[in-house]
Amino acid sequence: MIKEQRLVKLTQKVLSYNSENPPGNEKRLGEFIAKDMKSLGLDVRVKSFAKDRPNIIATLKGSWPRKKAAAEAVLITPHYDTVPIGQGWKYDPYGKDIVKGRIYGRGASDDKCNLAICMEVMRSFVEDKARPRRDIVMAATADEETGSYCGIIPLLDQKILKPKIAVITDSYEFEAVVAQKGLVHARVQIRGKKAHGAYNWLGENAIEVAARVINRLKKHRFKVKKHRFLHPPTLNIGTIRGGDKVNMVADLCEFSIDTRYLPGMDGKKVIAALKSIIEKETKRYKFIIDDHQLPYEIDPKHPMVKTYLQTARQMKMKAGLVGSEGATVITFFQKHRIPAFSTGYGTDGTAHTTDEFAEVAKLTKGARLLEQYLKDYDKGCET
Repeated sequence: MIKEQRLVKLTQKVLSYNSENPPGNEKRLGEFIAKDMKSLGLDVRVKSFAKDRPNIIATLKGSWPRKKAAAEAVLITPHYDTVPIGQGWKYDPYGKDIVKGRIYGRGASDDKCNLAICMEVMRSFVEDKARPRRDIVMAATADEETGSYCGIIPLLDQKILKPKIAVITDSYEFEAVVAQKGLVHARVQIRGKKAHGAYNWLGENAIEVAARVINRLKKHRFKVKKHRFLHPPTLNIGTIRGGDKVNMVADLCEFSIDTRYLPGMDGKKVIAALKSIIEKETKRYKFIIDDHQLPYEIDPKHPMVKTYLQTARQMKMKAGLVGSEGATVITFFQKHRIPAFSTGYGTDGTAHTTDEFAEVAKLTKGARLLEQYLKDYDKGCET
């Protein structure tokens, strides 16, 4: 049985550990998670791909024959790193303050409330002596906030995690994320020619060229069909740097681009289109890709999604289908042909903010919903 006071204390406990990323040191919280899951008698593995950055994998073994139960495993996976705390907090960023039903702290909604919920669900299964047919695997992962290169990516690539389906618990308000935009993060370096500022006609100002390029990029509209769950593609200029001194013509300017594109679009063509726009102003440039993540989409009628919505309805909880404009780890599962969707029980609009919080009532409902969903899926979905 899900116990609210225990869940609240657990949420405060995981908030009490600093797991800011950067710099990226999740060791102490990882040790706590592993110890807590081991105390339940679960099979617990710790996998690290960098110093002090453990990933904790806890498995409740199913009643089916071992090979089949593992092959049909259901994965629930929160991350437990957070963005930096920052300045200006009114409430304690380490989870001490509960005010009007809100637990405050860095990571309260993203993603430590979901971590605590997954841990409470695993505890409830064990205490109730509930034994599903399939393995239930909880993977608490590191490094989500800076790309997952020490977390879910190597866990999947090295086949340490091989679930039949995956539920990524890194969202808000009970909704099921079934579509997500792809992203291209790139730096554009524009070259010019130095000259004295008083004789600027003798040089070529890279900053001015970059400004013209940026104007063209911002005016560009990709020709795409309207998506049911997502806004049209976007392009944001995140940073810009250039020049050495006010009385010099700048010979270098670098700016960064954040492009988000829709499922069904070809990422290579998106990049080619960006380069084509730049080349209308200059051939003297470098286009450096720092990150490229593919878009993701799952059929809303997939049994794992349908079961989640049905369970929520039966429990009189609102849970709709939505798309994610931002990136979550959901995209990494498609490479391995693992059906996945994302959900979660934090409070929308609070992630990464000062005085981030989660709501106690939503945590309790979320834990009960996740537990019942796992039971319903296990009971109702045959192989």
